[in-house]
Amino acid sequence: MNFTGTILLVDDEPHIRKFIGLVLRQVGAPRIIEAGDGEEALAVYQREHPDLVLLDINMPGLTGVETLQQLKAADPDCLVVMLTSLASRQIVEETLALGAVGYIRKDTPKDEIIRTLSEIIANCLDAGEPAEPAP
Repeated sequence: MNFTGTILLVDDEPHIRKFIGLVLRQVGAPRIIEAGDGEEALAVYQREHPDLVLLDINMPGLTGVETLQQLKAADPDCLVVMLTSLASRQIVEETLALGAVGYIRKDTPKDEIIRTLSEIIANCLDAGEPAEPAP
């Protein structure tokens, strides 16, 4: 994989950001920006315009669902993958309906996270640029 883009990693738990950041480096992400909550994520997104956002669902303050809604309102083309420690199918389905391109459970084995992220990046991004919509 030759991903040269920027990923915004949003999670209120620093140890999760560190772990996911290490995984992202294994899929070739050269630039990872972090945010600790939804408000910070919105500000960073507006400033940096990352190629992909990994967004925790459960955060204090602005939740992942609310952050996703605001990201999509500001940029309907933003690519967001939800991170969750929950098994709630309803929440996952809600985020997919709101425009998330996928989700990853935080307790997924590292190799599976790498495979899932690699597939999402390959399917949604081309060398760090958003994929062109199909006609």
